[in-house]
Amino acid sequence: MSNIKQTVKFFSPLSITTYPSHEYGECGAGDLPEELSPSEAVYYMDEILSAIEKEKLPSEGDRGLMVYFYDDQALSEKIYSLHPTVEEWNGKLWGVMVAEVYGELTEAETDKLLDFAVGQMSDGWGEGFEQRPIKTDDGEIFVSFWNSDHFFIKPERELKQENEQNFNEQTMGGM
Repeated sequence: MSNIKQTVKFFSPLSITTYPSHEYGECGAGDLPEELSPSEAVYYMDEILSAIEKEKLPSEGDRGLMVYFYDDQALSEKIYSLHPTVEEWNGKLWGVMVAEVYGELTEAETDKLLDFAVGQMSDGWGEGFEQRPIKTDDGEIFVSFWNSDHFFIKPERELKQENEQNFNEQTMGGM
């Protein structure tokens, strides 16, 4: 096993709901939640990052969510850490799982890691996170890492390459 650690990121769309506050900053019972677009969500990135930071447990240490990974001892040693975060890319806010890995992950190892990450996003870490309101100047927002209508999780490289291809097809097409 290589002892050089590299960082691998996996991107997924976020689902962000806001309950806009009224004059006195109170949410009324009749308030309907509004869905924020990924571009609007960028505005709240700092508040979301600080909420993610508060979720971290001392028992997780540097390894983050990997302390809960029991499926495969060898893979658990190869993947040093897994931490949820958000990142702006292309004017939109994305959910990101950041893994620190020794060496390269095989396709099978990546699949196992992503299964685990999605489980953490939907039932584990993410289930608690999405239920806690994040206070902003405009009211409270709730952030879900997996509850989007078009959920997917992809390696950063794959997502950005696809985007580049789509961009090139759109700009070069029809000439």
